Amino acid sequence: MKPFCFAKQHIIPTDQASIHPIDIGLIRGYAIFDFFRVEGYRPLFLEGYLDRFVASAKSCALPLDYSRNDIRDLVETLIEKNDMEQGGIRMVLSGGISDNKFSPANGHLYIFCEPLKLPSQLKYENGIQLLSQEYLRPLPEIKTTNYTLPVWLSLGWANKNAEDVIYHHGGIISESSRSNIFIIKEGEISTPRANVLRGITRKNILKIAEEVQERDIAFSELLDAEEAFICSTTKRILPVTQIDGQRIGQGKPGKITRSLMEKIEQLELQDRAHAN
Repeated sequence: MKPFCFAKQHIIPTDQASIHPIDIGLIRGYAIFDFFRVEGYRPLFLEGYLDRFVASAKSCALPLDYSRNDIRDLVETLIEKNDMEQGGIRMVLSGGISDNKFSPANGHLYIFCEPLKLPSQLKYENGIQLLSQEYLRPLPEIKTTNYTLPVWLSLGWANKNAEDVIYHHGGIISESSRSNIFIIKEGEISTPRANVLRGITRKNILKIAEEVQERDIAFSELLDAEEAFICSTTKRILPVTQIDGQRIGQGKPGKITRSLMEKIEQLELQDRAHAN
């Protein structure tokens, strides 16, 4: 963590931030968050993340006592105060303390600045493995803090040489625990349309790719894909070359995936230039 954060209406030293032990964000797992990257002292695609954060708060009936301009100003102040050239910023809105210790109440806004490393270059060059998991994430279009299952599952990922999981339910895939997924077959790019978080990187890929089909994708289609990749704020585009030990396509990042990897980096540069 960087030295300063925003907590309970003030910018304070990060090590002084706290949450009440009966906030339902802690005892019920009812809270929202969002996370975005900072490059060259600039938050990347900030407006998209603010859109999603505000929408998540509304969907969860959590009062957000700060305007978009307020949050934007706080982010810029923290970047400057922490001398943050590169890293990640995490916004959290807790569920609050309610009389019945269950219903949403007036929570607190927290904004933390964190160091961040992208995956190793070898993972971008060689691709990664996902493990399949039968699961449908609750409230998938809301970015909640409920990551209990994947955190527990992650205890065994390293032993299986896996990066993450791919959720599927009723034979249809949805997303990874922290990423969206795309497949490519015969030059056609597809991504799940339902039961997924509308990721900001996903949104950007829909803009830069020539054409993408948003549709239901069977797990069998994923296994039969010529290329596949996951995407997120902290990964950009990360090729998937194995599912449960089964090779995807040629077992290496494909041409279309590599092209999109280059385009997403160019889009980041454009966003930084526009911010300046």
